Amino acid sequence: MTLDQKRAHVFGVLFLITFATSIPALLLYETVLRDPVGYIAGAGHDNQIFFGALLELLLILANIGTAVVLYPIARRQSEELALGYVTARLLECTFIAVGIVSILGVVTLRQQVAGASEGTVAYTLAALKDWTFLLGPGWVVGWGNGLLLGYLMYRSELVPRPAAWLGMIGGPLIIVSGTAVIFSGNDPGSTLHSLQGLATIPEFLWELFLGLYCTVKGFRPSSPILRSDVREARVAAPAEN
Repeated sequence: MTLDQKRAHVFGVLFLITFATSIPALLLYETVLRDPVGYIAGAGHDNQIFFGALLELLLILANIGTAVVLYPIARRQSEELALGYVTARLLECTFIAVGIVSILGVVTLRQQVAGASEGTVAYTLAALKDWTFLLGPGWVVGWGNGLLLGYLMYRSELVPRPAAWLGMIGGPLIIVSGTAVIFSGNDPGSTLHSLQGLATIPEFLWELFLGLYCTVKGFRPSSPILRSDVREARVAAPAEN
């Protein structure tokens, strides 16, 4: 197996890890996000929240890993787009990290009551977590995993081209729906939130496809940027300069 195909399989596994960490983390956070004031006033399930935070830390590592592993290959197609994908992943992870800190802050309030205003602070921290989810996975992902990665995969033919359209269609849907939710005030109970959930389906299928396809098959050997002469040209170019 070539180094490129090893990277492809790692890329796929890392994408599957993002599913295995992000979805359970949201479910574990539900008690805090649904009623942060009630959470700090009750018995609480702190270990459950800590486990969710750990999963999101692993999510950050997996997100960055997908970009780092793909970059040496994707830059043969377009160095600007490959670097843009890395940057988008880092920006998404920044929002996720802020959300982790916010949710852990609610746990701290429950364990160490700060005063009469702790309920307001807990509600604010939970709202901050909601906003980080919207701006990161609910907006930046549309640019990174959707448009940039979809276009890279389409042009490079690393995966079947018809599948890449899922990313190029799903990305704009996430961006448009996320922008609409931003201007609506990010109300979880609004109709726009429900519509945004539907708008994420193509992107969800695109990322799931990447994870499964690359884990099982790797990248398509017929891709023009996987040819040995292309790799050799990329290596030789800096030496000649």
